[in-house]
Amino acid sequence: MTAAAPRPLVVVGDVLLDQDIDGEATRLAPDAPAPVVDVDVDRSRPGGAGLAATLAARQGREVVLVTALGDDTASQTVRNALTPGVRLVELPLDGTLAVKTRIRAGGRPLVRVDRGGGTPGNPGPDALAALREARAVLVADYGRGTAVALRRQLGAAARRVPLVWDPHPHGEQPVPGARLATPSAAEARALLGSARHALSGDTDSLHAHGGRGARLAERWRAAAVAVTLGELGAVLALPHRENPMYVPAPHRAQGDPCGAGDCFAATAAGALADGALPEEAVQLAVAEAAEFVTAGGAGNP
Repeated sequence: MTAAAPRPLVVVGDVLLDQDIDGEATRLAPDAPAPVVDVDVDRSRPGGAGLAATLAARQGREVVLVTALGDDTASQTVRNALTPGVRLVELPLDGTLAVKTRIRAGGRPLVRVDRGGGTPGNPGPDALAALREARAVLVADYGRGTAVALRRQLGAAARRVPLVWDPHPHGEQPVPGARLATPSAAEARALLGSARHALSGDTDSLHAHGGRGARLAERWRAAAVAVTLGELGAVLALPHRENPMYVPAPHRAQGDPCGAGDCFAATAAGALADGALPEEAVQLAVAEAAEFVTAGGAGNP
């Protein structure tokens, strides 16, 4: 008898096209007090849910990416750039894919240019089948509609398998029953609103971060919320619990933090797929995110 193929980690969310333009700026433009960047490197790569799926595939597991892509050049660039370890299942996209371009000089950001953006259409049978067959699900919500299009199916998935939701202030609330939600400290503040976090005078203490995580866990009916703190690590909070668990980073990571949140969420989802507890998944995710930043972040080819 042939053994059944292992069920995949399914990443659902909004793919972006990320562009990094790096160079040196040693003079100002003659017509305006603006730096002139002499370009050394110009690279494009999948961002958003595309980056999360790529990082999950680096763990050596089968990954299915469910996202919306169109007929535009940016969408085709993403299709061509996805790692072979990621199987793509597409929703239609009405409009063009969002493109985010970072321009840096001497390694320092000068400006980011955003353009494009479309609306995902209805999911087809392949997308529905992917969620039914998932071993675990990661929702990389960038507020552009993919999670909305699949919300009912994501709710059903959360009742069957571990589901990790990486939220966005302009996106959907996690479906009830999510095993873990992973907002950054800034996102947690934004999601609760200024009136909420103004109740505590010490809004940057670990206790305050944990309190916001616990309130979000109650609001979302999530099993746990990990508030990520960048180079400091993360705070894991459970609903109706006063004492959160602080997970420090193994070292102070110096480097480009772009994509660290995607690395954290992808690592946690993979760990939960393998049977880890949320506490174990967050510890592993903190360590992997620190290594990711030290290695150069999303911009590391």
